[in-house]
Amino acid sequence: MARQPAKTLWYDRPRYVYLEFCVEDSKDVKVVIEDHRLVFSCKNADGVEFYNEINLYARVNSKDSREKRSDRSITCFMRKWKEKVAWPRVTKENIKPAWLSVDFDNWRDWEGDEEVERAMVEQYAEMLEKVTEKGPPPAMDDLDFTTRVVSCRAAELRPEGGGEPVRGFQVVLEDTILFPEGGGQPDDRGLIGDVPVLRVTRRGPEAVHFVPAALEPGAEVLLSLDWERRFDHMQQHSGQHLISAIAEQMFGFKTTSWELGRQRSVIELDTPLVTAEQVEALEKSVNEKIRDRVPVTVRELAADDPEIETVKSRGLPDDHVGPVRVVDIKGIDSNMCCGTHVSNLSDLQVIKLLGVEKGKKNKTNLIFLAGNRVLKSIEQSHNTEKALTSLLKNGPGEHIEAVKRLQSSVKLLQKNNLNLLRDIAVLIAQDFKSKPAPKQLFVLHRKEGDSEFMNIIANEIGTEETLLFLTVGDEKEAGLFLLAGPVEAVENLGPRVAELLGGKGAGKRGRFQGKAAKMSRRGEVQALLQEFISHQNPGA
Repeated sequence: MARQPAKTLWYDRPRYVYLEFCVEDSKDVKVVIEDHRLVFSCKNADGVEFYNEINLYARVNSKDSREKRSDRSITCFMRKWKEKVAWPRVTKENIKPAWLSVDFDNWRDWEGDEEVERAMVEQYAEMLEKVTEKGPPPAMDDLDFTTRVVSCRAAELRPEGGGEPVRGFQVVLEDTILFPEGGGQPDDRGLIGDVPVLRVTRRGPEAVHFVPAALEPGAEVLLSLDWERRFDHMQQHSGQHLISAIAEQMFGFKTTSWELGRQRSVIELDTPLVTAEQVEALEKSVNEKIRDRVPVTVRELAADDPEIETVKSRGLPDDHVGPVRVVDIKGIDSNMCCGTHVSNLSDLQVIKLLGVEKGKKNKTNLIFLAGNRVLKSIEQSHNTEKALTSLLKNGPGEHIEAVKRLQSSVKLLQKNNLNLLRDIAVLIAQDFKSKPAPKQLFVLHRKEGDSEFMNIIANEIGTEETLLFLTVGDEKEAGLFLLAGPVEAVENLGPRVAELLGGKGAGKRGRFQGKAAKMSRRGEVQALLQEFISHQNPGA
């Protein structure tokens, strides 16, 4: 016997939308209520899964929506995001899914129907005691959280450092504790079960988790957070809010953008110049606020709340809907922000301003570290100081002078070495010229040397009659080469020599020189040159 579509009833009320499915058996039916859609799935007797979606007419508050089950029915109670706004139909598009038997234009005019609404609200409150518990939303400091997989789709991820795309899956969860990248802050990392989350991005109201292995839609999973990474981002982000607020209060410098980097963070200030004295005063002031243990709180404002006009903002995303999140540093700053923050400035521990750099379009970049990054920087500097003390055989206060003395010594040695190479080049050329019958081809390789060394030899020998092939560097790896001789011969042979050596070069007036990647092929070049000379002068 063929299965019949699920008979469905729905009712539109001022605050809620009620949707009731009549089914054969509700036990194995999975229902997920999201802000913009309802996912309804089940399996038939053969184990084949039917996955269905209703794209809702308008947004609902999924965190305040529930479902109630009986043996043969499922009722969804969906809280409207905008109350007292009528829904002419339940679907976003005016279409009817084939798997439902429902009058999607079945709605009632409820305007002025306060008594009915109150009765429905009372009934809803009573039913909430009996419905399936979805659980409260996660807190910002939750390290793990139990949730459900809503969808899982094959996808590719391009690594941040470049390279070949990584194949994996984009997973949407019923709720998440992982922050998707945005607002200058990188995304969180963590685990879904034992599957690592490699990236978290925002797609409209959803957080999309990229993972290397597929997850079963509807499955309950444990989501775990990489707390060390999260807390680091909290310290840097709250530190940025504090620095930006104090910089504007003290000097009128407005923040136009910022970046939370892997090792250091940068605030772009709308000013062409920040003096060293201003940086020092700013650093002193922000650390005083940290020692004052100022609270940091988060609140939400309705989109039409007039108080929003008093809150700092660099603009909301084009696809933003719903309440506006505001982060307050008591008595110091009030800013729209979606990111993660500490609950008290004392959690920042300390802020270090590393200095400024010239920015784009007449702006200045202020570089800073906050919290544990300052401690790690001090530890790294201390380890470097200990290593230098051991190498230089003196105390930290004498390191700079010791390095200056070493630099002077090295420059003197380099100068003496260059003079010796010049003398050697002259002697090599004189030795070649002193022979009774100089050859038409002169080949030389030396590990030590440079372009000047090779050119001195070429100048001393002369290139009117002799073809010179000179190389310096490692015998089998990379180095430098010079081909010198009659102009026509060099123009003909230069590019071919560079090709054989796996390098690049250029030349003019009888000289072609460049870099070589395959010095081991010098023998092939010598054979090429010898063959050229033989063809030019058969009796040679």
